[in-house]
Amino acid sequence: MALHKGTLAMFDNSVGVSDVVLLYPVTEDDFIKNLQTRFEHDLIYTYIGNVVISVNPYKQLPLYTHSVIEEYRSRNIYELPPHIYAIADDAYRSMRDRNLDQCIIISGESGSGKTEASKAIMQYVAEVSGKGQEIDRVKEQLLLSNPVLEAFGNAKTAKNDNSSRFGKYMDIEFDYKGDPIGGVITNYLLEKSRVASRNPGERSFHIFYQLLSGADKSLLESLMLTPDPEKYTFLRNGCTEVSSIDDKGNFEKIRSGMQVIGFSETEVESVFQLVASILKLGNLQLVAKSNEDGTDGCDIEDHSELYAVGELLSCDMEDLEKSLTKRTVEVKTETVTTDLSSGELFFFIIVYIVFQNNSFEQFIINYCNEKLQQIFIELTLKEEQEEYIKEGIEWIQVEYFNNAVICDLIEKNNTGILALLDEECLRPGDVSDSTFLKKLDSKCHDHPHYESRNCKKNQSDKTLPYDAFRLKHYAGNVLYKVDGFIDKNNDLLFRGLSKAMYNCEHPLLKTLFPEGNPRQKSLKRPATAGSQFKVSVTELMKNLLSKNPNYIRCIKPNDDKKPDVLDVKIVTHQVRYLGLLENVWVRRAGYAFRQPYEVFLARYKMLTPMTWPVWRDEARQGVQLILQMQSVPPSEYAFGNTKIFIKNPKLLFDMEEKRREKMHYLATLIQKVWRGWHQKTKYKRMRASQVVISAQLRMYLARKLYLKKKVSTVKIQSYLRRWMAQQLLKELKRKALVLWAVGVIHKNFLGWQARMKVKQIRTERRRDWAVSVIHKYFVGWQVRKQYHNQFRRVAGPKVARFFVLALKKKFLLDLKDKLPSISPVCNDWPKCSGRFKNASEELRKIYHRWRCRKYRQRFDSNPSAAFKMKEKQAASELFKSRKDIYPHSVGHPFKGDYIDLKLNHKWQKLSKNSVDEDVVFADLAMKVNRANGKMVQFLLVMSTESILVMEHRTMIIKYRIPFEQITGIALSPYTDKLVVFHLQKPKENDAILCRKGDFIFSCAHVVELVAKAYLAIQNHVGKPPDVKIANQLQADFKGHNVDIIFRKADPNVQKDGILRLSRKGNKLDVFEP
Repeated sequence: MALHKGTLAMFDNSVGVSDVVLLYPVTEDDFIKNLQTRFEHDLIYTYIGNVVISVNPYKQLPLYTHSVIEEYRSRNIYELPPHIYAIADDAYRSMRDRNLDQCIIISGESGSGKTEASKAIMQYVAEVSGKGQEIDRVKEQLLLSNPVLEAFGNAKTAKNDNSSRFGKYMDIEFDYKGDPIGGVITNYLLEKSRVASRNPGERSFHIFYQLLSGADKSLLESLMLTPDPEKYTFLRNGCTEVSSIDDKGNFEKIRSGMQVIGFSETEVESVFQLVASILKLGNLQLVAKSNEDGTDGCDIEDHSELYAVGELLSCDMEDLEKSLTKRTVEVKTETVTTDLSSGELFFFIIVYIVFQNNSFEQFIINYCNEKLQQIFIELTLKEEQEEYIKEGIEWIQVEYFNNAVICDLIEKNNTGILALLDEECLRPGDVSDSTFLKKLDSKCHDHPHYESRNCKKNQSDKTLPYDAFRLKHYAGNVLYKVDGFIDKNNDLLFRGLSKAMYNCEHPLLKTLFPEGNPRQKSLKRPATAGSQFKVSVTELMKNLLSKNPNYIRCIKPNDDKKPDVLDVKIVTHQVRYLGLLENVWVRRAGYAFRQPYEVFLARYKMLTPMTWPVWRDEARQGVQLILQMQSVPPSEYAFGNTKIFIKNPKLLFDMEEKRREKMHYLATLIQKVWRGWHQKTKYKRMRASQVVISAQLRMYLARKLYLKKKVSTVKIQSYLRRWMAQQLLKELKRKALVLWAVGVIHKNFLGWQARMKVKQIRTERRRDWAVSVIHKYFVGWQVRKQYHNQFRRVAGPKVARFFVLALKKKFLLDLKDKLPSISPVCNDWPKCSGRFKNASEELRKIYHRWRCRKYRQRFDSNPSAAFKMKEKQAASELFKSRKDIYPHSVGHPFKGDYIDLKLNHKWQKLSKNSVDEDVVFADLAMKVNRANGKMVQFLLVMSTESILVMEHRTMIIKYRIPFEQITGIALSPYTDKLVVFHLQKPKENDAILCRKGDFIFSCAHVVELVAKAYLAIQNHVGKPPDVKIANQLQADFKGHNVDIIFRKADPNVQKDGILRLSRKGNKLDVFEP
């Protein structure tokens, strides 16, 4: 939304009319068209005075950002386009600055955006109020209370995925600085029937699905629940998943929100136990039975769900079953217990049944809407009257439909519908819904807003069924089916069940069922649902009347929750029952528009030459002068103390049109003045520039002349000096030339002599060379002539052998210079031509055998190194391609004693004269406890005889495991460092060590430990132990076989990278990081 800067944005760049009080003419069609036009441009907010109409866009709009909040902060309500933030800011500043209690009433159909509107107001208050640790804590609690309330009170309906199924009144307390310090939330008329049943395509309350989807396995097990909603009768009929709702993510928000609000962990767990108990109660199956006295009774078919409820609520099973299947009635000193039939019990557990037609619940809701409409009209008129009195304007009596007659029809003592319903519920004898309807017909048949088929005036009206009555509400006629009115109004909870719930040890049930306290025993009948709601509504109205009201009217554009779609028929229906046109008529009954003199004068001062551009006197006189100059009749306006009041919006629009025309003239005038100023300024700048340019030009010419004279003088001097230097140079050059010529001639003569001598020598040498060549050719000719036949047969092979021999010699010499490393594992070898490929391969093999023999000779001279190599070989045979951590151990030498045990004085004293003196391996290791899987650090020492488990500080031997008792070693193929030493099965006379079972250690050098143990046991016993590497292992713990299962740990839970073990029964789970 483009927000307008400036003092007034009501008329500028506005789509439609932002305040429908100024709509002309005021008809229902024009009203709807104005809403539709603004909705098509994503302008979802419209004013009726200080009332905000909000149309749900069903899409995300950039209307609630931090920058928008800052723009509306501390601004006049009409200074910016309509927005819910404007109402919130006006109410907040009135409360903070003028110490006036405020209330914001949000009303509308389900799916019209009431919940989102309340969130926006809470967001605005939290943003603009003060900062501080305690204040931020309170604001966080207020903000997080919304999702918690939505979880337990909202549900998916056919019209809304997040429909509030209760009325909510939130009272926020502020200190003198305007900072929130706390709040109280009161709810009205929770739709309890939704727990048990609902219309097709709808869901129960969100908390049930959030608990099943978001709770972890351990929490569900503690609540004895499964994640599948289809397992529970209360959730089975209807949809279980909604695309627009993240049940799993919302559960985490709810859980953290409850903790922020102030719930302890125990209280949160107790709440979840109650939610689970409700689901379990829904799964109870009832079986009808016949008692011995002929009466009907019932039994619970499967007690498993009942036991689960009893365990969750910490109550006695017999008391719980008795309270569910029997009814206890106390009359004075007597107590009578009777069996409940299966039908009675079903109605007892499921208090309400959902009807497609209007019933008791809708009657109560419409009663509340009538009261809200009544207070809305009363407070609107009161506000108008107060402003008229404040401004000194004569109050004009406004004609409007007063719905007090309908409220009296419903709530009046003794004769109202609620009073008659309570009287019928308390009356002894045969009481039913039909008797209640007859009483209504007899008492209300003359009322103009009551209609029934049994009344004379409506006997011919076939649209009225015989089991219903119709009320003429302010928003239209509503038909109510009387089925269930009596039972729903009673809303009784049998004393037996209340007592059973109070006697439970669950921490919340004593608070939820105080009527079950035997010390507060009362035979008085509880108040009915209708009378309770009447009292609540009366208190609410009293509370609202004590505060300054602000209104937000929410409208749903369509039933399909589609963005950019506005159904005129649906919107028209909501406009009618919300009474929006009546509100406009009340606002316009006297003066439709009012504005402070200063603002009015600032906007329209250009309409008269006397007030333009500046008015020096009082603003009221300037406004009066503007209206007189526009020939406006005095009957069309009135002057208040601080504001101008205008009766007809058409006058305002006419002035706006004149203002637009005047703005064009003013724009032209401003352009003319600006252009004149611009040209004058340009001329002054050009004139100043001309003076500067002239001065610069004269300076330039004088400087140029001076420089020219200076250059000429220097040039003449230089020419003279040059001529004198040239004369001197000529003389010197002539003398130097004579000397040079003499030298050159001498050099040339000597050179000529030398060249003659060289030429003579070269000629003689060439003659000698020519003689030798001729002699060689002659001798060759003689030889070829003598040995002509033999020379041609053997010359080719000799030359070929010579070249082959030369190539072989070159290959061997190159190979000598490029020999690779003498390491046996090095596979490098110089490349050669294909002629010597076989020879190169043989030489490579010979070279490899030679360097292997050299490598083995090192072990022949060092037995310790040979044994370490044997250990490495054993480790390779055991773990290569079988254990994931083996490749990391190849490059590390086996050290054996990692803690320098032989230098420890306590060990020297302990091992002296002992068979365990020779240490093969020593390191700190973790021993796994057989009972719970926890690991404790010990010193693990391996000698040539046994394995010792010792306290690493005191050197006390905890266990000594001789090699004779070790039958096998087991490991997993993964990256863990666990090793299991299997011992012999215990016999009757065996030592205690064998009876304890196998040992499990976690060692950082597990590959080295197993390799050394493998060779040490083989050397000592004569045969190696059985080494097993498998995905799942078994161990003997004190005679019990335990399965060792390896699992991959959740990185979000196990972030420290530490191996964890957990034993449950005969399973030991190993969680690898």
